[in-house]
Amino acid sequence: MLTFNFQEQSRGEHWVTISTEEYTSICPFSNWPDFGRVEISYVPNKKCLELKSFKLYINAFRNIKIFHETALEVIFADFLEVVNPKKAVIKVDMNVRGNVKTVCKKYFKTSQS
Repeated sequence: MLTFNFQEQSRGEHWVTISTEEYTSICPFSNWPDFGRVEISYVPNKKCLELKSFKLYINAFRNIKIFHETALEVIFADFLEVVNPKKAVIKVDMNVRGNVKTVCKKYFKTSQS
């Protein structure tokens, strides 16, 4: 994932939300594809996430065998390392499969926010 510099222009808390409906990965149990939505909402510190690099990053999961919960952990850790936001909420919202819906969500905030 790539970033660009964020220059805050106003008072208040500036939230950015990006999402994609094109998340795919492989179920480690069935080897069937899983489809879902990834949404990242964050308060920038000094950097913002560049959108094309986000799309390519998410597309890289396409052939990976990974559980939904683990995918959230990986995306969360990578995002925090690259963007270093003041606050963040990341949600992996998987499509229904076998009559079961999975939504995984994780929150982050710095001690200064």
